[in-house]
Amino acid sequence: MPTARSNGFKISYEVAGDGPPLVLHPGMFQDGAHWTHSGYTSSLTPAYTVIAIDPLGLGASDAPRAAEAYALERRVASVTAVLDDVGAGRAAFWGYSLGAMTGYAVAALAPDRLTCLVAGAWDPIDGFRSAIEPTLRQLGLCADTDPYTLIKQGAATDPYQAALIDSGDPGAFRANYEAFSHEPGLHAGLAASGVPMLLYAGTADAWHDPMRTFADRTGVAAFFSLPDADHKGGWDRSRDVLPQVLPFLAANT
Repeated sequence: MPTARSNGFKISYEVAGDGPPLVLHPGMFQDGAHWTHSGYTSSLTPAYTVIAIDPLGLGASDAPRAAEAYALERRVASVTAVLDDVGAGRAAFWGYSLGAMTGYAVAALAPDRLTCLVAGAWDPIDGFRSAIEPTLRQLGLCADTDPYTLIKQGAATDPYQAALIDSGDPGAFRANYEAFSHEPGLHAGLAASGVPMLLYAGTADAWHDPMRTFADRTGVAAFFSLPDADHKGGWDRSRDVLPQVLPFLAANT
């Protein structure tokens, strides 16, 4: 895999297809190849040069164990380092979950590097914390339950993600979580970015309503729902997502 360097760390990525550049950024306990495994990449490569990133701490990228290595500004720097490495001044960006948060950060902090943003299943208003209370309540768990354990256990039910967890660094995973779980929402910078945006989430996802609220209140983003899909279902239903996303990408790249 080719690699870029950002803040002294290696960021691995893969490139496929031909056309305008499109960055694909996965979520927690995923790597760039998960987009291919889940049925997205083959529909994108005929029209786009797809750049699938292994985020810091995941896949073939370096895995530091300090939370500050995963700060928002450093996540943005990882993406722009990959764009520089492939010679792309600007690119479309599609992220899911933690990848969506990273896309929000790039749009807010480096909007000149994006032609458009597609973001799935992450609250732009309050970030990660808005899902904690309703999720624990739904599961009947105590308020002091460690959400990280739930995320990891949930991811491990997927064989692809379980293999990634087994081969990864637990200390790096935890540091990554400690960083993103404390980040504030990026709604103000996102709304002012001028980047065309398409947001989506499953109706059973705790972040569905905050995302829809952001789109409705600001008027700067389009939004669509995936009926009855939870957080994982919003990722798994590529056949439902792609028909919504492809026209948006075609109009904004």
